[in-house]
This record gives sequence, structure tokens and C-alpha cells, in this order.
Amino acid sequence: MADALDPKIKELVGIAAAVAGHCQPCFAYHYKEALRLEVPIDAIQAAVELARAIRSTGDRHMDEFVMRRMSNEVIAKAQEEGGDVRG
Repeated sequence: MADALDPKIKELVGIAAAVAGHCQPCFAYHYKEALRLEVPIDAIQAAVELARAIRSTGDRHMDEFVMRRMSNEVIAKAQEEGGDVRG
């Protein structure tokens, strides 16, 4: 299936996935391959910026989810104990 992608696009996708997935060895590999294929540096930078934006959005949403979930658990526990949770 990956053969359906142009080799340069494949490396840009690999770079973006590596950045979003925090995989340094993956980034090093795909970056080297992109340079070997003469992918323009501005295209590489665009892939990195896109991945960073996606990653930061995902991180922010996960943080918000965790805090909501924990808040719900604290509220439920306080209610079970008959406590006032209104602060």
C-alpha cells in the first residue's frame, strides 16, 4: 500500500509521523531519506510544522480529557462520602 505514494511524499509522511510520535530514530531515518531524494527543505519544514501542530493539539486534548476524568472521579468520590464538592 505504501508503494502507492510517491517516494518523496512517503518520506514527508514518515517525517511527520516521527515528529508526532516522538520517534527520534524514525525522524533521523526519514530525514536522511528525504535529503537523499532531494526533497526541498521547505517541504520538510512544512511537514515538521504540521506534525508539531497536530501533536500539540493532541497533547492539549489529552490533558483536558485527563483533568475532566479526574475531576469526575473526585466529584463522584465526594458524593459517595456525602461531602460537599462545591469548594
